[in-house]
Amino acid sequence: MEHPTSAKLPDVPTDNAAAWDRHAAGYQARAQLPTDVAHYGPDIATEAELKLLGNLEGKRVLELGCGGAQCSIAFAKQGATAIGVDFSAEQLAFARRLADRESVRIELREGDLADLAFLRAETIDLVFSAYAFGFVEDLGRVFRQVHRVLKGDAALVFSLPHPAYDLIDDDSEEPLLIRRSYFDRTPIDYEWDGIAFTDYHHSIEDLFSALLRSGYRVDTVLEPEPNTSGPRSQHWRDAFRLVPRTLIVRARKEGR
Repeated sequence: MEHPTSAKLPDVPTDNAAAWDRHAAGYQARAQLPTDVAHYGPDIATEAELKLLGNLEGKRVLELGCGGAQCSIAFAKQGATAIGVDFSAEQLAFARRLADRESVRIELREGDLADLAFLRAETIDLVFSAYAFGFVEDLGRVFRQVHRVLKGDAALVFSLPHPAYDLIDDDSEEPLLIRRSYFDRTPIDYEWDGIAFTDYHHSIEDLFSALLRSGYRVDTVLEPEPNTSGPRSQHWRDAFRLVPRTLIVRARKEGR
């Protein structure tokens, strides 16, 4: 989907939360995300293949930007105590209905992804986020709050739109046509099904530096190639074959 740049919208979570409230029903009806395995993004391998999270039996797992909570439900099915946070009330309403249908108990909280005051320090074994951090302008604040609640050496595993993909127009017949500079950090305003959203461009340097400053060591960086077979998602573009669509990072807490 094309993300034409225009004027900056107000800060997250206000506009993106409202946008997701409007978009939730249609998105969830089309997405049909799995509830038995964590997913990292469109048309790439899942946790079943990537194996970044480890054994979750008996672990406390926090999902940031949980949306419909499909990943949190998968964590609970694997024996974890799952906690999901999202800024969209409608996404969380869908998540509660889905958890009931799946006969799974999860804790759901509405709020900014950095507002983790409801959790005590060093009580979480894993923090996971799939494709939510692109809606967050100040990721350093999120990383610092996650660091506080993680146990020592525990992991933060997240995916987000690959910063290289922000450069192209994926609806163009020439998907490698550059439409913005990699170094342009102005917000990216776009419409999805007629609803306005704002993404925030985080370069790989930005992410790495913010993690280091917040007290993490990065042990995994993945740029998954698209799946070679199987049905395509609603998000599929031929450009996925040429430019990495998703960036996945695993970082571990150091210090206290």
